[in-house]
Amino acid sequence: MTISVLIADDHAVVRSGLAMLINSQQDMQVVGVAADGREAVELGVKLLPQVVLMDLSMPPGENGLIATARLKELLPEIRVLILTMHDDEEYLFQSLKAGAVGYIVKTAPDFDLLKAIRTVHQGESYLYPSAAKTLIERFLRQGNKSEEFESLQLLTEREKQTLRLVAMGYANKDIAEQLCLSVKTVEAYKARIMEKLDLKTRPEMVRYAMKKGLLDLEG
Repeated sequence: MTISVLIADDHAVVRSGLAMLINSQQDMQVVGVAADGREAVELGVKLLPQVVLMDLSMPPGENGLIATARLKELLPEIRVLILTMHDDEEYLFQSLKAGAVGYIVKTAPDFDLLKAIRTVHQGESYLYPSAAKTLIERFLRQGNKSEEFESLQLLTEREKQTLRLVAMGYANKDIAEQLCLSVKTVEAYKARIMEKLDLKTRPEMVRYAMKKGLLDLEG
C-alpha cells in the first residue's frame, strides 16, 4: 500500500527536497505541498493524506501547532508527524498536546525520517531519540509540578492576549490592530509582561507561552 504524504513547510527548497526523498520510495507518494498552516489544513481536508509532515515554524498565525490541532479536529484519523529544527522540550510537548503522533528533527538522517513516516502510518507513535529522552525526563519531574507557582496568574487578560500574539510571531503593529490598541500600548504591555515574569527576550516569552498552553487552538 502506498503511503500518501502531505508536506507542510514554508521553505520551497525544503519542500522540494522532502518531496524528492519521499517520492523515491516505492511505498510512498507526496500528494500535496503546503507553504503555511492554513494551506496545510485546506489541502489536508481536500486530499485526505494518510500522513502530514508538518513544520512548526511557519508564517505568523498559521504555525504548525495550530494547523495540527485543526487537522486533528477535522480529520481525527490523520497522522501528523512533526519535522522541525526545534529540539526543544516545550515544542515537543505542545506538539503532542495538539495531536501530533510523531516528532523528529530536521537534522535527522533520511533513513530515520522515512522510518518515522512508516511508523506513524502503521498507527504507532514515533519520537526521535532525543525527544524520547526529553519525554522520560519530563515524566520523572511531574511529581513536583503541582507545587510550582502559577505565574500566569500575575498577568491581566489583556496581557495574556498580548503574550499569546507575541508568541505566535505577530509584530507590534499587527498586535495593536488585532487588540484595537496603539503600538505604544502594546510595547508597554510587553514590557510589563517581561517584568512580571522575569523574562528577558522574545524567545523566552515564546517558550513561556508554549509551556502555559497559550498557543492552544481554543486560546
